[in-house]
Amino acid sequence: MGVLSEFKAFAVKGNVVDLAIGVVIGAAFSGIVKSLVDDIITPAILTPALKAAHIADLSQLVVPGTAIKYGNFLSQIISFIFVAFALFLMIKGINKMKKKEEAAAVVDPEPSTTEKLLMEIRDSLKK
Repeated sequence: MGVLSEFKAFAVKGNVVDLAIGVVIGAAFSGIVKSLVDDIITPAILTPALKAAHIADLSQLVVPGTAIKYGNFLSQIISFIFVAFALFLMIKGINKMKKKEEAAAVVDPEPSTTEKLLMEIRDSLKK
């Protein structure tokens, strides 16, 4: 098997494709969460604290006399927490659906005609 055909077999495996889809969706989801944090949560929750510090947004929070912008760091921490929580809820929902599918799959199948015949023979022998 040549290197090219091995690479093709690797690249089209389900796991690789699933991972690629996850990365693309994750990047899009990251933009949504960043907007949520920067445009909704930060203004709604942190506005009183920022006004008290006479700051318009988190990016202006810096250590005086340095270039350390800890406000951006705080924004990233908030974003991470929301992404992690959203993923937790998604995985919890997926696991719940899988449990329902597994419970439905556990239902005993109806015995085959051979098994039914054997049960009848067994019952008649008992009599």
